[in-house]
Amino acid sequence: MTMADSQSTNLAPINAEVNDDTDTQLQKKPTALETKEKVIKLDIEHAIVENDPRIWSTTRKNVVLFIISGASMIAGLSANIQNPANAQIEQELHASPGDISLSLSLFILVQGNFPVLWSAISEIKGRKIVYLLSVSLFTLGSAIVAISKTIGLVIGMRIVQAAGSSAVIAIGAATLADMYEPHQRGTMMGIYYAAPLLGPSVAPIVAGGLVQGLGWRAVFWFLVIWGAIIFLAFLLLFQDTFRRERSLTYQNVLKKRIRSNALAKAKADSQDTVSHPSTEEKITKNASNQDPEAQTPTIVPAAAIKEVKLSLADVNPFPPYLKIIGRTNNLAILIPSGLLFAFSFSIAYTCARTLANTYQYDALKTGLVLLAYGIGSVAGSILGGRWSDRTLAKLKVKYEGKSYPEMRLESTKIAMWWLPPSVIGYAWVCQERVHVAAMCVMLFLAGFFSIWIYTSTLAYIVDANVGRSSTAVATNSSFRGLSAFVAAEVAVPLQDAIGDGGLYTLWAGLLVIAQLLILLVLYRGAKWREESEKREKAKAEES
Repeated sequence: MTMADSQSTNLAPINAEVNDDTDTQLQKKPTALETKEKVIKLDIEHAIVENDPRIWSTTRKNVVLFIISGASMIAGLSANIQNPANAQIEQELHASPGDISLSLSLFILVQGNFPVLWSAISEIKGRKIVYLLSVSLFTLGSAIVAISKTIGLVIGMRIVQAAGSSAVIAIGAATLADMYEPHQRGTMMGIYYAAPLLGPSVAPIVAGGLVQGLGWRAVFWFLVIWGAIIFLAFLLLFQDTFRRERSLTYQNVLKKRIRSNALAKAKADSQDTVSHPSTEEKITKNASNQDPEAQTPTIVPAAAIKEVKLSLADVNPFPPYLKIIGRTNNLAILIPSGLLFAFSFSIAYTCARTLANTYQYDALKTGLVLLAYGIGSVAGSILGGRWSDRTLAKLKVKYEGKSYPEMRLESTKIAMWWLPPSVIGYAWVCQERVHVAAMCVMLFLAGFFSIWIYTSTLAYIVDANVGRSSTAVATNSSFRGLSAFVAAEVAVPLQDAIGDGGLYTLWAGLLVIAQLLILLVLYRGAKWREESEKREKAKAEES
């Protein structure tokens, strides 16, 4: 099934058998029992659900978008807000530079990988409970950091902060996928992702002012207040967008549970099972010949969903994670996605060092310079998202209404011409110690073009993994976290060894490789995706 099919809003069943005797078929009406037991085969993104988020009012959707965007700022703020406070933390808690570096590296590593667990929980228990738990964890961690008296406790609670702040990274994009059709997602992803992009730029300004005026602990009390506000917004204003009928993960676990129940019943009463097969067994028999992760899955009827209750014991985040990276098209797009994020993390980190050591800027002035990168990133996210949707719409018209996820990546070509030169320009502006205004221009351009590309890759990851968007975005977050962890560990040694000129010329080369991988997915991704779907279906039929 192509993405064109998945975008169709026709909700009529598509697995009805067609007989030659049309008159007989028209006259025959299914009984109530047959209707109840019938397994309906639909595009899972358009399965019939109660209170469908896709048809909510624009105002209602905008409220949800506003809340998750505010929550997503937690991730960007908390990752970078410690930097201006590091000197005071070292002095007051008798910490070494290695301790400070460890707290930053572990934070970004945990923040990148913990969403895999949050995603698995959200596919069983829904989005809202995950938001509330994760924001509570973040707020608690922030409060304990604010009263910490040892660097060990700071490092430990920063890890708790990271785990709590990480959920919205994956679940936020999944929430948008719950509400919006594929042709709308580029624009909405751009708006949503603009919020966390402001974090790395706003954080030094906010933290700089708080550290200079109130001390380093005020930074973390600020995060406590922000976390409490977001928690109340989710508790009082947010309505869950998750629908079990549209989750491949939930459907897969549910079918296994139904099959297990049917086997247990068969053992208890083999005669009854043979003579009068139960509804659950009929569902299981049909489901066993279907690929639960295919693009056109068999949807378990609502009656069965209500009868069988799943718990957290059914959550295993690793099989869905491995299934995502097992697809060649996903792996090929996750690598450049990770590189783009690692570049963003590296440039914010090393630019702050350059401004402090070479230009003798304090935390507040450094934050104002880095704001140029943040503004460029926000502009690239919003405009890149709109351009992505526009490109997809034009290609759909060109191909007479047909579309597939890889079409969206066509929108990245225009930015690919400008990103490497912008990065090289930044490299040698810093190396030659040119006026800071030139650095601001290069930071703006690098942020604008890198996030322009990233927005389309994020939307593609969602579009190409129908019914498991939160797992796909969580996997993307894992790649980002690992890449940023490596970038954080090697950035300072490389900067000291080869300077900003050498470091960011090297980054320009890596970004060219990333762009080539994106082009490879654009031209070969559809074939890879279809081959993966066939392999998954064949494997499911064998089991």
